[in-house]
Amino acid sequence: MEIAVLGWGSLIWKPGGLKITGPWSPDGPLLPVEFARISQDGRLTLVLYSGAQPVQVLWSRSACASLEEAVADLAGREGTPKKNIGYVSLFSSDFRCSAVPEALDTIREWGKAGNFDAVIWTDLPSNFERNANMAFNPDNAVTYLAALKADTFQKAKEYIMNAPEQVSTPVRRHFEDIFRWLL
Repeated sequence: MEIAVLGWGSLIWKPGGLKITGPWSPDGPLLPVEFARISQDGRLTLVLYSGAQPVQVLWSRSACASLEEAVADLAGREGTPKKNIGYVSLFSSDFRCSAVPEALDTIREWGKAGNFDAVIWTDLPSNFERNANMAFNPDNAVTYLAALKADTFQKAKEYIMNAPEQVSTPVRRHFEDIFRWLL
């Protein structure tokens, strides 16, 4: 099977044991991605986010022989259950896309145009509002970051600065303006 793995965050610079066959290509689909998830260690991380400004994500080819194996491989890399891995089979009606369901058609069309059999991605939802106790927007993301302890702030900064340059979201640009980071 030809399976594309979509990425926009740490998968790109730290794939770990993810089984991919080549480098990350910058010509993935345009998807609504934003720094809208608070990770277990307190960093703000990139996730699909409904209403976000679409950015072009990256992709690589999975070395796995089946969709089931590729989903399990990405779940293992992400340290999450398989239910948090989105996928679409391009030769059946089988799919899972829960974080931002409206992204499915874009992913499906991109996968068809690339002659893939399937496309997979990390499908974690935003948890910012629940975990930060405030609405998600650029100003509140800055407020959240500014309140972090120094070591957690440094990890958050490293994640943001390591994100692919093409993943230039409104929140990322706001961080750059407020904190004077050279991204």
